[in-house]
Amino acid sequence: MTGLYRDHGIVLRTYKLGEADRIVVFITEGHGKIRAVAKGVRKTKSKFGSRLEPCSHVAVQFYEGRGELDIVTQVDSVDHFRPIRDDFDRINRATAMLEAVDQMGLERESNPPLYRMLLGALRALAAQDNPLVVSAFFLKLLSLEGLRPQLDECVLCGQAPPDIVLVAFDPNSGGALCPGCRRGRAISPAALALMQQILGGQLTAALGQPISPATYEVATVATDVMEHHLERRLRSVHVMDRS
Repeated sequence: MTGLYRDHGIVLRTYKLGEADRIVVFITEGHGKIRAVAKGVRKTKSKFGSRLEPCSHVAVQFYEGRGELDIVTQVDSVDHFRPIRDDFDRINRATAMLEAVDQMGLERESNPPLYRMLLGALRALAAQDNPLVVSAFFLKLLSLEGLRPQLDECVLCGQAPPDIVLVAFDPNSGGALCPGCRRGRAISPAALALMQQILGGQLTAALGQPISPATYEVATVATDVMEHHLERRLRSVHVMDRS
């Protein structure tokens, strides 16, 4: 059956189609990842082209077609996230999160927690330009998908503090490691504590801490584990690294 349906969504990315149209990829609240054609949006007189830029939060109406692509028939802006758009660092951080969701989200498979998690992360990034927002999003996204890293005990031998100290993190093993099982990347106690806060329901406390070397350590570890599970590099993360 074909017909109209409405949903709220966040634009993940767009790409050209023909002379005047674009394909827009959304993560929606009720319908999962949707790819749809926005007709005429590349024309200067388009009535909703500016509302369909990546990172936009919109109320959108689709016409469900017979093929893989639906058609955007109406768009109303909910939030442009102006503080993100006006800041180069923040737009790069937001793009990294959009790219991860684009890779993890399944087409037409409803996943309201994923939509809400991305929306919350964009709001947090708009409120404060903190690199830990992206790291926390990656770790919580992995946890949502059943890929939560083991941080409280050695992922290989099962020993836990205070009997041992966790000194390394290995994406292939799935978490933190003790000195006897050590492999992968060294991790400091401060970085491990930040990751435990993020996944232990204390994200606000983690974001409230001053940015430190541990913040960037967590960023590296979170990117490593996300890319390991995606089996590909996140282009936007490495653009940030070069900027």
